[in-house]
Amino acid sequence: MKQLSILFFALATLTLAFTGPVETVDVSTSDSVITWKGYKVLGSHEGTISLQNGNLLMEDGALTGGSFEIDMTTISCTDLQGEYAGKLEGHLKSPDFFGVEKYPTATFNITNVVSRGTAGSYKITGNLTIKETTKPIRFNVQVTEENGQQVATGEVEIDRSDFDVRYGSGSFFDNLGDNTIYDEFDLGIRLVLN
Repeated sequence: MKQLSILFFALATLTLAFTGPVETVDVSTSDSVITWKGYKVLGSHEGTISLQNGNLLMEDGALTGGSFEIDMTTISCTDLQGEYAGKLEGHLKSPDFFGVEKYPTATFNITNVVSRGTAGSYKITGNLTIKETTKPIRFNVQVTEENGQQVATGEVEIDRSDFDVRYGSGSFFDNLGDNTIYDEFDLGIRLVLN
């Protein structure tokens, strides 16, 4: 038993000797952005949302974790102009959708990172919280270098009904016809590291 303990201690020491320190790298909120695209029977709309803060954990140049906070009050529409864009943005910020007065932020915390076998390519799992509801999500992330900065990008499909965002959902309301808004929407994540 004593020999087994010595062997375990020796292996643990070797592992620590070859593992670098975990570095917390802040996300540049001014250069990073989240894009969204929502779908309805008669088309789609898209726009952006700003980050409030965030960081990624890196070890020996590899992604190991992180989290970020999304400023839901910054939801904007980029495919409409003027009055029409303003109306859609106001509706998305209202209690019908994201209720940003009561829930001004959404958060994402990485719980697991797995290499996909090539440099900078990962499958991540984490907890997304919108309107105080937390659900696990999983998506692929690519970390590359652009103009001397590391940039993490990924795309994920979210089911809004999981987060109590049900306005116009055919899953909860009958006879919506052409006014049906699909539950699934896409998020494109671009995090530029400082």
